[in-house]
Amino acid sequence: MHHLSFIVGVALASLAWPAWPAPAKARKADAASAALSANEFAQLNAEISAHRALPAERRALLARQARQPAGMVQETDRDALDLVLRRIGLLLEDLGRNPRTASLAREAAELAQLKSRSDRLAPEATAARQALFSQACQLRRRVAFANPLLDFDRLAFLTHHRAQFEHMCDQYYGFHARPGGSVFMLEKPFSDQPVGVDLLARAVVANGPRAGKKLEGGSFLSLELDWEARRLLFAWTPAARTVDRWTPDSTYHLFQLDLASGGLQQLTDGAWNDFDPCVLPDGRVVFVSERRGGYLRCGGPRLNPTYTLHVMNADGSDLRPLSRHETHEWHPSVDHQGMLVFTRWDYVDRDSDIAHHLWTCYPDGRDPRSSHGNYPVRRESRPWMEMSIRAIPDSHRFVAVAAPHHGQAYGSLVLIDPRLPDDGAMSQLRRITPETAFPEAEAPYRESQIYGTPWPLSEDYHLCVYDPGATHYGLYLVDSFGNRELLWRDPAVACLDPIPLRPRPRPPVVASSSLAANAAPAAPAPPAPPDARPPVDQRPTARADVHPPPPPAKTAPAEATVAIMNIYDSEFAWPEKTKIAAVRVIQIFPKTTVDANRPNIGAGNQSLARGVLGVAPVEADGSAHFIVPAQVPVYFQALDEQGRAVQSMRSATWLAAGETLACRGCHESKTQAAPARRQPPLALRRAPSPLAPEPEGAYPLSFPRLVQGVLDRHCVECHQREPKAKKLDATPVGPHGWSVAYQTLWPHAYYLHGGNGWISKTPGGGSRSVAGQVGARGSKLLARLQSGPCRVELPPDDLRRLIVWLDGNSNFYGAYHDLEAQARGELVLPLLE
Repeated sequence: MHHLSFIVGVALASLAWPAWPAPAKARKADAASAALSANEFAQLNAEISAHRALPAERRALLARQARQPAGMVQETDRDALDLVLRRIGLLLEDLGRNPRTASLAREAAELAQLKSRSDRLAPEATAARQALFSQACQLRRRVAFANPLLDFDRLAFLTHHRAQFEHMCDQYYGFHARPGGSVFMLEKPFSDQPVGVDLLARAVVANGPRAGKKLEGGSFLSLELDWEARRLLFAWTPAARTVDRWTPDSTYHLFQLDLASGGLQQLTDGAWNDFDPCVLPDGRVVFVSERRGGYLRCGGPRLNPTYTLHVMNADGSDLRPLSRHETHEWHPSVDHQGMLVFTRWDYVDRDSDIAHHLWTCYPDGRDPRSSHGNYPVRRESRPWMEMSIRAIPDSHRFVAVAAPHHGQAYGSLVLIDPRLPDDGAMSQLRRITPETAFPEAEAPYRESQIYGTPWPLSEDYHLCVYDPGATHYGLYLVDSFGNRELLWRDPAVACLDPIPLRPRPRPPVVASSSLAANAAPAAPAPPAPPDARPPVDQRPTARADVHPPPPPAKTAPAEATVAIMNIYDSEFAWPEKTKIAAVRVIQIFPKTTVDANRPNIGAGNQSLARGVLGVAPVEADGSAHFIVPAQVPVYFQALDEQGRAVQSMRSATWLAAGETLACRGCHESKTQAAPARRQPPLALRRAPSPLAPEPEGAYPLSFPRLVQGVLDRHCVECHQREPKAKKLDATPVGPHGWSVAYQTLWPHAYYLHGGNGWISKTPGGGSRSVAGQVGARGSKLLARLQSGPCRVELPPDDLRRLIVWLDGNSNFYGAYHDLEAQARGELVLPLLE
């Protein structure tokens, strides 16, 4: 590795943008090539030792999962010199297969000479071998930079310190940012003398509350380049350390820099964190924001507002939610078909740490789908989380970072192939950097957060940031053969988000649904309850003076349509002789309180408050066609002829106003074509069915309103007479405010848990429900009512009430507030839908 020169606030005569300021002073990089070579020699020797310390079956497994297993440590590698020479050979072979590569005959001859000299040196000749290793590194650099994919001479990137809090959510709250950094351009990145240009050295903001000021003293995040390479977008925060108080000075805001003029414009403001901008093919900007509202379900005592996808025009106008998901989302990008790709945290009544992987949707937010990673068998068998997902040029695959849940967006690089069947483990993944374990899934989360923010050049070559110490990341060119070349390391602040500074092919513009595009924006998040935490500066009253409310949206139908072709089309086995007669639609309510289990909604850990929207018929051929409310998170249940859930989703979706969502089946294969049909499904030959309501008390689903009346009519009197019988009255008792009746019944009910670790526990483990073993069919309660001393014949409506309650995770409360009123049986609607 060679000296790197560093110039702050410079504008070179060769730049294509003449409006930049005059050159400023320069300073040298912080390390010489000899020292870097010595460090790498030690690192690769440590890699060899660590690999050989693994059990043989583990080494074999890693080789099967590696993108290029030949680049891994082999038995013939005596030390780092042998390893790097072999990896250079693999690189030469691969580049030689590309007809665009210039002749590398001279480099191949030099490699042969180095191998010959290495073979004559014993491993104990450490000094001589290390000197030869330095020469090999210089050869590797020349070979790596001869790659025809490196047909650009400028990179854009950020400098950015790691956040001060280790968590996938908290890392993007502005008050956890460490001040320092800027937006840079790297000139001549594939040379021995690259030059860093601070693009904001003399830029001042043109508008908004910071008009006339520089972006100084804060922190930068999430760089994005538009398709023509004319604008850079990024997030910046003043980084005020006001922990758990949201103010304009402690949150991220979006800015854009015009590369031709140097003009700097602020796009968003207010007491929200706005970050992760992504330019759509039509010019609009998708980004991540807390404006949807809601809180982390496993949070507390710290505050964790939920952030999800939003969209706005290129100038920051017409800002609105794009997603109605009730948990966090990250890192939107655009694939080659013009679809949005992003990471979504998705868990309904299941382990909180297993499902934050690849999702796709239309650019207007419609039809969010997961084709990878959402249903693991074991959370240790593949990455806990995948972030920074990007489509690879000339490929249907994606690159991503295998990242931790309780850490930041760094880890090991992987390649995702969503066209392969998902076995709940590694079938769709290949390891690009197999020497680095998956954080938290395979190794302590902190030490293995080594790679980050990959920008794919092909399936085997990527720009990224890297630091073996997981702290001071530099810009690197890496390949799947194990080679790494340092492009730039800032002496003071870590690097982030390398992007080739050139135009790129614009994907097709996918037509938006006009109804979805005009959907009404969400209401602001409600305040944290006074008895939970100090008020957060996100309340409507606190926000009014820093961010005016959006203009009224155009009127749009608040309904959408679902069409299921054949509900029996699935990857799992349905119970024998079970007919699916209906589909139940359940809305889940975003959490509006701060602490986990405050309130404790029911027996299930971190259970979501919810409401049953209704049921729709399923035809004899398994098809269904029905209307659902739009713009709210929902999940579906398949019901038998007694109205009991046979299968229940543990994932959420939502529909835009006017959308028609077509599903082939229920957890059907994503890689096999549906059987050919001679005629349309029966349900699609008629108009969509409106949802038939469930009994009063099902929306919101409330034990006092839905179930207590059944007990009062059929059970309370008998239990009052029997001294040994447990009581079933409505008196609130205990720390949660649950009634005596609920305390008596919940041990016999059916409930699934959210939270860390529940995937491996029984009952209620796994990442999918087991058909026939959910809700009323999976509980002991109905069996006790139909036999034994509690045998009672319930009228159909009362039996239905118990079934709906059991199928709804046997919750007590239907909302997160006004608990005493709910316990008295009063109707309390959710604050946020």
